[in-house]
Amino acid sequence: MHLNNFLAVVFVAAIVALVSTASAAADTPSDTMYWQSAASGAQEAYFEEELPPGIQVVATALDGPVYADANGRTLYRWPLRALRNGSTGDRKDGPSNCTDEVLRTEVGFMSPYPAGLVLPYAEQGVSCTQVWPPVLASDDAVEMGKWSLADRADGSKQWAYDGFPLYSSHLDKKAGDVLGGTKIGSGGDGGVVRVPAGPLPDIPPGFKVLGSSTGRLLVNGDDYSVYSWDGDEANISNCVEECLNSWTPVRAPQVSADSGDWTIIKHPSGINQWAFRSRPLYTHNNDSRSRSFDGSDVPGWSNVYTQRAVTPPDEFTVQDAAFGGQVLADSRGRTIYLYNCRDDSVAQLACDHPDAAQDYRLAICGNGDPEGCRETFPYVVAEADASSESSLWSVMLIDPNTGRRVGESATASAAANGDGEGALPVWAYNQRPVYTYGGDQTPGETRGDSFGEFLGRRNGYKAFVLRDVFQNLHFRR
Repeated sequence: MHLNNFLAVVFVAAIVALVSTASAAADTPSDTMYWQSAASGAQEAYFEEELPPGIQVVATALDGPVYADANGRTLYRWPLRALRNGSTGDRKDGPSNCTDEVLRTEVGFMSPYPAGLVLPYAEQGVSCTQVWPPVLASDDAVEMGKWSLADRADGSKQWAYDGFPLYSSHLDKKAGDVLGGTKIGSGGDGGVVRVPAGPLPDIPPGFKVLGSSTGRLLVNGDDYSVYSWDGDEANISNCVEECLNSWTPVRAPQVSADSGDWTIIKHPSGINQWAFRSRPLYTHNNDSRSRSFDGSDVPGWSNVYTQRAVTPPDEFTVQDAAFGGQVLADSRGRTIYLYNCRDDSVAQLACDHPDAAQDYRLAICGNGDPEGCRETFPYVVAEADASSESSLWSVMLIDPNTGRRVGESATASAAANGDGEGALPVWAYNQRPVYTYGGDQTPGETRGDSFGEFLGRRNGYKAFVLRDVFQNLHFRR
């Protein structure tokens, strides 16, 4: 397996050389800046449309509203994507390319692996449809709006949305699970991706909603952040005179009208100004890049979200990072990492999940040795009575020798193999265990970031970034 660990080390070292040493932030996360309480229940509004029988809209904790089947399982698109060694996915308005063929060898779409490399899970006899069950339509199904019917090789019909055939994920077990993919951009050499399908957010023209690790961030049409101010009152702007040197009210066109969470108010200057959930909106004149959090550094000012992630468990803190932003960390200030993995097969097993093969992860962090892997990237072990108000965070039992789940959540194969002796209770984010890095010495260090293939983009460890100083580096999961 080709590893770019050397390049990753050089990359991190270069960043560290350019910025000052990280300083520890407050031990408690800023609810104002990043999180919402579980009690707030704020959810992103969306434009409603007629849905086929058996299809519904389900709210999620991080990806906003998504389409789901009758059992609440999230629906995904598999858009065609050109990769290093070929293309894979479905063409818009074309048939489904996910079949019942059992996959036992590597296709080699992204990596220098030779075609024919035996996959770690070959003995399971996995097919694309087993991992990504197609959303089949009844014989009397009728197309409507953006909902159409795609042909399958066996002659059956499959629901498609906006031209792309739809699938559920074998990893999703309950309504709100989005374990097979994400709306958050990965960029770079991320390999094949499945994207959850969902309705458009209910926002006026001139605004966008962008996925982030802290929630659904509201930005203007140029991707610049919008902000609210504690000095305002409900639907009343108090930003005048010197305040306007740093902040610009977001204008509402004359033809605009109040709708849902959105109202038009009269700014003291006489212009029409947008307000979201009764909070007047502004851009920050000093923002030098899109998707910025810089304005929230000004006391009383905050980025605006259509919905924010719920506060993490008390075990976790926020730390200033070496690259100039913030990262999530454990109670001792050590940066939290997530393992990202997408194998090269058509099935795309999301091999960072503990119910999938862990061979890739063990090869990356320990050359196949579980003990070496745990020393390099130790699990964040949870206390016996640990709990979380956030649906994104949970405690799971992990067999440290295999990386698989055990106990009540164990897979059939794990139970059959007798895995689980000495199982660890570990913290998991979105059903994926989180780790620290053995090489981090001080709070906020991120020496383990980009540890793996292609700087960790396709197979490796990435720091849990809450905020970065780079325009195009985005949180992955």
